[in-house]
Amino acid sequence: MHGTHGEVNEGSVAIINLKHSLILGSFIVILLLTAGCTDSSPHLGAAAPSASQPAISSNSTVERVEVYHFHGNQQCTSCVAIGDLAEKTVKTNFKEDLASGRLVFAHINAELPENRALAEKYGVTGSSLWIGVYNGNGFHKEQDTRVWYLIDDKDAYTSYLSGIITKRLNGDLS
Repeated sequence: MHGTHGEVNEGSVAIINLKHSLILGSFIVILLLTAGCTDSSPHLGAAAPSASQPAISSNSTVERVEVYHFHGNQQCTSCVAIGDLAEKTVKTNFKEDLASGRLVFAHINAELPENRALAEKYGVTGSSLWIGVYNGNGFHKEQDTRVWYLIDDKDAYTSYLSGIITKRLNGDLS
């Protein structure tokens, strides 16, 4: 009964199984590549926007600046790079401000219960770099998205982030 309608030969089954395997394999690869990135933070490949700007500008005295790398339990390579480069920049270029407590840097796992209040204060939704400024007018926060586009150029990353932190320490929130 060769050629009857509805009959499937071994070659057709093999092709169907191969297609399903390729689709499943592709899905798994995509899933593995995106594991750890839990927000809409820009990653390489898109056009670079400018850094998020705070809503309020002020020349009042800055009491403290916080630079926080928020992340989850699992991080992609880019997420790790954002935090590592930020830490290196802060520790290398702002030793005195760190020692005095005027500048604070930390990696914060936003998924841990003990960090929930801080993550909510900043409005964190996933892996991100945030800068908080405490001055006479209160607390001002900003998520810096430009750093995502600079992770492949350590010098540009360091120069950019150092400039932003210096401005915030000097009371410039523009």
